[in-house]
Amino acid sequence: MARLIDITGKALSGEWGNDDTDGTGIPVLRTTNFTNDGIVNYEAVVTRSITKKDLTQKFLRNGDIIIEKSGGSDKQPVGRVIYFDGPEETYLFNNFTGVLRIKDRNRWHPRYVFYSLYANYQQGGTRRYENRTTGLHNLQTDQYVSELEIAEVSLQQQQVCISILDYVSRLINLRKQQIAKLDELFKARFVEMFGDPILNDKEFPMLKGEDFFKLSNGKAVPEDKRFTEGIPAFGGNGISWYTDTVMHTEDTLVVGRVGFQSGNVHLAKGPLWVTDNAMYMSACRFDLYNLVFLCALMEHIDFTRYQDAGDLKKVTQKPFMQMSYIQPSMMLQEQFAAFVAQTDQQKLTIQHSLAKLELLKKALMQKYFG
Repeated sequence: MARLIDITGKALSGEWGNDDTDGTGIPVLRTTNFTNDGIVNYEAVVTRSITKKDLTQKFLRNGDIIIEKSGGSDKQPVGRVIYFDGPEETYLFNNFTGVLRIKDRNRWHPRYVFYSLYANYQQGGTRRYENRTTGLHNLQTDQYVSELEIAEVSLQQQQVCISILDYVSRLINLRKQQIAKLDELFKARFVEMFGDPILNDKEFPMLKGEDFFKLSNGKAVPEDKRFTEGIPAFGGNGISWYTDTVMHTEDTLVVGRVGFQSGNVHLAKGPLWVTDNAMYMSACRFDLYNLVFLCALMEHIDFTRYQDAGDLKKVTQKPFMQMSYIQPSMMLQEQFAAFVAQTDQQKLTIQHSLAKLELLKKALMQKYFG
């Protein structure tokens, strides 16, 4: 075993500089550019005005490992890592992150060290190095780097490990891209069939929500009734818990009521319970609307824009009930529902493959890094 401090030295500190007023600043990677897959997300990279004379050591180099020093949450510990393989002498990194740079590439392949850190994070290895100030989770980076040990193997063995993990990672990313493409196809098909539902450019009949459905608030699931299996209890963003009591027997639409998921709409399969941070469609004219179509219609309208501006985001029933909805023929709605069913089946097949690949990656991480 070798200590990380001997492989990389201390983490380099980041730069933040000042606001970039003319768009000529330096692009700076932040924790918002981290992904949980260890890949840099280059969307929404900010530029900053940084006037230090010598930034040579701070510009990111191919093979740098960027570590999250501040961030995280109770559910997501601080200490994520991403591997930089972008253009050199272009990007800096901010002061909520640090960079670990391999000293001797004749002994250590940067990607092997990255995978070691990635595996350690996935196994909860950064939690003991966390402290919290004013709500932020901070990594005691110097202590972490000084104490963490990496399995020392030959460069050839490192390369074998990298090749296998890179291959599995590419397959995982491919499956995620396939799922994203199906989601895009779903949205494109909706627009093709129904146009813009707010402008109603296809001139369908329209009905107010209060004329064909009713919303009701959900109820809190008692803590002693929250299980890991049983009747699904749906919140504003999907299944929150399971319970042993049925509130609603049929399929219904569930709408987020409070929190950042407020305004989200999803179709929930009955029998089910609906939690107190959500509303549900307690009545609907099924002779006028297919629930699959209605769910897609509400998603397209995007009711999250009706969240209030308070600290605790929330929506009320009013915008849903007062909104005017297009009413295509039932034949068109059912054609769309059949397309959704076919797409969902394809998506489910890919998701099963993705789940197996992610389990394989975890097993390989355990094998290589313990």
